[in-house]
Amino acid sequence: MEKHDIKRLIGETFNDIADAIQTGQIGTIIKVGLTTFGSEHGVEALVKGAEEAAKDGLFEVVLIGPIVDTTLEIIEVNCEKDAHAKMEELLDINYIQGCVTLHYNFDIGVSTVGRVLTPALGKDMLIATTTGTSDTERTISMFKNAIYGIITAKSLGIMNPTVGILNVDNARSVERLLKKLKSNGYDINFGESMRSDGGTIMRGNDLLTSSVDVMVTDTLTGNILMKLFSAFNTGGSYEAVGYGYGPGISFDHKRIINIISRASGIPVVANALRYAAELAKGNLQKIILEEYNKLKEMKFNELIDEYKKENTSKVEANDDFKMPEKEVVSSEISGVDILELEAAVENVLRNGIYAESGMGCTGPIILVSKDNLEEARKILRENEYC
Repeated sequence: MEKHDIKRLIGETFNDIADAIQTGQIGTIIKVGLTTFGSEHGVEALVKGAEEAAKDGLFEVVLIGPIVDTTLEIIEVNCEKDAHAKMEELLDINYIQGCVTLHYNFDIGVSTVGRVLTPALGKDMLIATTTGTSDTERTISMFKNAIYGIITAKSLGIMNPTVGILNVDNARSVERLLKKLKSNGYDINFGESMRSDGGTIMRGNDLLTSSVDVMVTDTLTGNILMKLFSAFNTGGSYEAVGYGYGPGISFDHKRIINIISRASGIPVVANALRYAAELAKGNLQKIILEEYNKLKEMKFNELIDEYKKENTSKVEANDDFKMPEKEVVSSEISGVDILELEAAVENVLRNGIYAESGMGCTGPIILVSKDNLEEARKILRENEYC
C-alpha cells in the first residue's frame, strides 16, 4: 500500500472514533481482518467464512488479499508475505483491532490459546496452548500456558475460569508451580476431574466433557487435540467445528492475531473471526497488563528462575564470542527440536552468521538471511541439530 493510502486509513480510523464519541457508541465499532492466502480450500472458503461472520452485524470484516467478488471491504495485496506485513500495519494503526491468519511465525515466548466445542456436552473449552511455544523449557512453557489460558478466558468474560492440567509429561511439575503461585496470592480456580478420584490432573474423559474452562497442555499435544476436535467427523481434511487455534499470547505481544490452519473450513473461519472480535471487545491487551502486574507481585518470575536454576544445566559462555551484526532474516530452517532450538541458534551465531529463533506453523524454525541460508544449514547439519 502506498504512503497516501496509509494516511487515508489513519484518517478514516480517527473519523470512526470521532463518530463513535459523537453517537455515544465508542468502543462498539470493531473491525477484524482476515488474510486470504494459504488455505487448502482456496480463497473462496475463507471469503465465505468471513461473509458468514459478518452476517452477525456485531463487527466488520476486512479482507487482506486478492480482489474477489464480495461486499466486504478488501485491502489488496498479492502474496502471503505482503498480507502479513499489511495485517501488522493495520493492527498497529488500529484500523483493525484483530486479525485471523495462517502460516504466521510468532516469536519464541508467544503461543496460541485454542477454543473448541467439546462433543459430550456441546460446551466451549480453551486449550492452552496450540501453536507457538511459551518457553523452550517444557515445564515452564506449560506453566506460562496456564496463565495465557486464564488471560484469554477473562478476555472472553469468564472472570474466574476453572483450570485443569492434562495428564501429559511434566503435568505434576506444572501443578506444583501453579500451586506455589496460588500460595503466593495469585487467584487460580483449580477445576476437578470428572473421574471418581477427582484432582486437578485431567484425563481423556475431561477433554470430551469440558470439565474445566482452561485445559493446560504442551503445545504439540494441544495442536493435535485441536485437529481431532475440529475434524473428527470429516476424516481430517476439513476442520468443521470450533474456533481455530486462537490468539498469540505473551506478556510482550501487542497484537490480537488469531491462527487458523490450512484445513480450516468455512464454519471454523467464521468462528475464528468471532473469537478475535470477542477478544478485542474484551480488551485482551488490558487484561494481559493487569494480570502480569499481579503476577510480578506474586513472584511469578522468581518461581521460573528458581525452577530453571534447579533443573536446567548451564552452558559456559565463551568470553571471546562476538555477536554478528544484525541483519534482515527472511529465510527459514526447520527440523530443529524445540528443546535444542536456542542451542542451535547460538551455534549458528558463534559461526559468524546472524540468526533468530521463531515458531512456524509446523514447529520451531531458525531465521537467517537469504544469503546465509545454505551456510547456516551446513553448520546445523554438521553439529547434528537438523
